[in-house]
Amino acid sequence: MSKLSIRGSEPLKGSVRIHGAKNASLPIMAAALLTEGTSVLSRVPRLTDVRTLTLILEALGMRTERIASDTLQLRVLNQKNCTCPHELAIEMRASVCVLGPLLARRGRAEVPLPGGCVIGERPIDLHLKGLRALGADIQQKNGYVFAKAKRLKGTRIYMGGPRGSTVLGTANVMTAATLADGITTIEHAACEPEIQDLANYLNGCGALIKGAGTNTVTIEGVKRLEGTLHRVIPDRIEAGTFACAAAATGGDVLLEGARPDHMSALIDVMQNMGVKFEIDDSGIRVACNKGLRAADFTALPYPGLPTDMQPQLMAVLNCAVGTSVVTDSVYPERFTHVGELHRLGADIIRQGPQAVIRGPGSLTGAPVTARDLRGGAALIIAGLAAEGDTIVSGMDHVDRGYERMENRLRGIGAQVKREGGAPFEVGQLQLPFRRAAS
Repeated sequence: MSKLSIRGSEPLKGSVRIHGAKNASLPIMAAALLTEGTSVLSRVPRLTDVRTLTLILEALGMRTERIASDTLQLRVLNQKNCTCPHELAIEMRASVCVLGPLLARRGRAEVPLPGGCVIGERPIDLHLKGLRALGADIQQKNGYVFAKAKRLKGTRIYMGGPRGSTVLGTANVMTAATLADGITTIEHAACEPEIQDLANYLNGCGALIKGAGTNTVTIEGVKRLEGTLHRVIPDRIEAGTFACAAAATGGDVLLEGARPDHMSALIDVMQNMGVKFEIDDSGIRVACNKGLRAADFTALPYPGLPTDMQPQLMAVLNCAVGTSVVTDSVYPERFTHVGELHRLGADIIRQGPQAVIRGPGSLTGAPVTARDLRGGAALIIAGLAAEGDTIVSGMDHVDRGYERMENRLRGIGAQVKREGGAPFEVGQLQLPFRRAAS
């Protein structure tokens, strides 16, 4: 198992370039199944989740090629296989994104129920509700979703659920509706920037989508879509993670290329904690040279504070003076990092969907284990702020969402060392993807 050794209590200083968004890249890559011709996607990060989805797409008849360090070229060569490989799908939740495109373009899809991080129950019932509304016949058995439709038909669909809107559900229905007959209106659609980016890609391919980024999205179906060039948006979660690392260590870091308009809720919470932000054309500068203050926040769907930032902010709050209350209304079980933060000396009490943090804690280095992607990032942040040496095991989780995080942390002054290898070696441009047969 890969590990990261951290020598803590050093302020991070310098600049780090923010990569393209994982949560935008994956649905866009899946949406390329809808297209004829070639799509070229730039600013696609080199992550294990990206590699996994690429292998899924190649099994489904797509040819993929990484033609530069951050650029993927995608082209469908055959449409015979409509079955997503089980051994790959269980590696990540975003594998379900192929369901809508396969159904719309090929009329059939067999997709395993998705896997991914263990952060609580994440059903796909809203995905299936939306696709059924478009006219799909859907059955679930033996751990698979079996969907078929001769031709999808546009309709009005309400996509709200008990925890608000669904990002991947909105993506699945929106992509399927692009090739449906007539007009589809998605009410209570997810508003996340990643959904806006997906719509921009699809519109570049010839789709007719309006309202992406609002609660109501309208899609007028077209007969065909052509591949296009598209640049993925910067990763707001990666930017937020480095902002938290800067704050926890009392550092001063420029997040090059970060989009402040995608991070308003996070910036507001961190400013209330005493973190300073300076925004200009180059990105966002994050500085914290004085003591941090306690703060309360609730993780909500966009434009609220992202649940994907809850663990990292909790790590920072262990360095703040006072008592903080953190609530996660999106994934109320997303607190696997709490027990590991205890090992570092954090004073946290879990109460259902809430955690109470009493700080400032005397964080000291210890061996800890990442059990999910963002929880792993939180442990790294806490280790950077702790006195002494911390060893974070389970870096394979972190590799799903952060490209060579140890190299980038070293670039801003962190004393970190990776043990056990990394999925992509420095300077390696071509990933070991299989090629689809022509």
